[in-house]
This record gives sequence, structure tokens and C-alpha cells, in this order.
Amino acid sequence: MELASVGALFMFRGNHPTRVDEKGRLKVPAEFKRVIDEKYGQQFYITSLDGKVAQVYPFEEWERIEQKLAGLSNFNPTKKKFLDRTNYYGQQVEMDGQGRLLLPQLLRESGQIKGEVAVLGNLTYLVVRNLELFKREIEEEKFTPEDEKTLDELGI
Repeated sequence: MELASVGALFMFRGNHPTRVDEKGRLKVPAEFKRVIDEKYGQQFYITSLDGKVAQVYPFEEWERIEQKLAGLSNFNPTKKKFLDRTNYYGQQVEMDGQGRLLLPQLLRESGQIKGEVAVLGNLTYLVVRNLELFKREIEEEKFTPEDEKTLDELGI
């Protein structure tokens, strides 16, 4: 079952490839829509840190990040860098009646997010990537013994 429950917390997990239509709308995969319907409303913040990967946050989750950022000094250089990027690529959007989200045009273009896409659960948000580019990256960036060591040190 796709609904992972930790207490009352539902998580997004797995890859559910889908398409972004010619108007730039992402049809949210049913497996993720169930989590959204159970826990969240229809408002989302869609952004990116690098212009390659769309991060789709239920607005409630994005507000948690904003609250943490609000507690940091405005002179914090990492806070400024993070906000510059997430605001540059970001837009607040509402899910339509057919379960679609309009991805920001700037992000669709920079990330080549069109046609076939991977929609990955990342615990509290979704990641949307060009499927072919993502496959290529996974094949090229092997999982190394150093990666395994790091996970072991984290107790995973």
C-alpha cells in the first residue's frame, strides 16, 4: 500500500511515471493523490533549487519550511541563496478538478519537464523529473561503497 503512516503522518514514496501535457499540467498519480486527499488540501508550492528538478510541496509542508526560515537571520547567506532559488522557480498553484497541477513554465523549460516524467515520492513532497534524463543520471551515477558506508553510519 502506498500510504505509509507514521502516527498520523502520511508519506510519499515510490516512482509513479506519468505525463505532463502540452499545456504544462501534471496529472498527479493516483497513488500520490490518495495521500493528498487524506492529509492535504488543494494548494501547492512548486519550486526547484537547480532548475532541473521540480519539487511539489503540499502548501502545508512548504509553510513548515517557511516558518523555519523565518527564524533565521535575514543576513544568513544560505537562507538568502535558498530563497532566491525557490522564489525564482517557485509558484503557488491549485490542483484542478481533474487532479492536475500546472508546473511553472520557467521550470518546465529549464528542467525539460514535458512528456514522460518520473514522479517520485520524497517523504513530504514530490519530485518531478524528465524521465529520460533521470534514467541516464541513475545509470551514470553508480551507488558506491562510500554511499553504503554513509548509510551504515546513519543507521540505515
